[in-house]
Amino acid sequence: MVVDQSVVHFFTDASTIVKGVMLVLLGASLVSWTIIFQRSSFYRRLSKLARQFEETFWSGLDLTQLYARVAQKKAPHLGLAAIFQAGFESFTHAKKEALPQDITLENAERAMAIAENREIDEIEQYLPILATIGSTSPYVGLFGTVWGIMTSFQALGQSEQATIAMVAPGISEALIATAMGLFAAIPAVIAYNRYSRSAERLTNQYTAFRHELTGILQRRLYKPGKGHEE
Repeated sequence: MVVDQSVVHFFTDASTIVKGVMLVLLGASLVSWTIIFQRSSFYRRLSKLARQFEETFWSGLDLTQLYARVAQKKAPHLGLAAIFQAGFESFTHAKKEALPQDITLENAERAMAIAENREIDEIEQYLPILATIGSTSPYVGLFGTVWGIMTSFQALGQSEQATIAMVAPGISEALIATAMGLFAAIPAVIAYNRYSRSAERLTNQYTAFRHELTGILQRRLYKPGKGHEE
């Protein structure tokens, strides 16, 4: 006798509850892999943009010239460029309005902090979803397994002659739910840990740049006409 042990066979022979669990885990796995590929590309792009902007920023180019170069680009800015644009734009406007120096610097710091928080939100987007999938999928799969085994033993109890051949297929089908739960959870956990480190590294880079730019603007405020070389 040939036994069909394909996943499709296990799915079609499973109970309605177990089928529902499998479909939920399949959907979670698809969502997880979609986020994994999207975030991988996104973090590589952010790291490249940050490296390029820092090279330009510390090349000795005057801040006014750098701002003009950044502002002329129509595409939305990401990362350090967005923080720089927000801070220097606020700084320039405050100086044109002849605001007091402390208010000028405070406005620039506030604008950079808002821009930084916005960028951090973009960095951390979807990470909670990966964490949720990684932490809950095994339990969802275990629920499907428990339900399937319980159903198998109920059917076994109604039989006059109990054999391992009667209960084994049902248990095998139920265990597929646990396997699918692990299949959804393991990549999500690995990706979450990896991308959390990437997000933390970028966040620290943004915060350090904001503090450096604040110091440069402070020196520029008391030394009009100077660039950012010291």
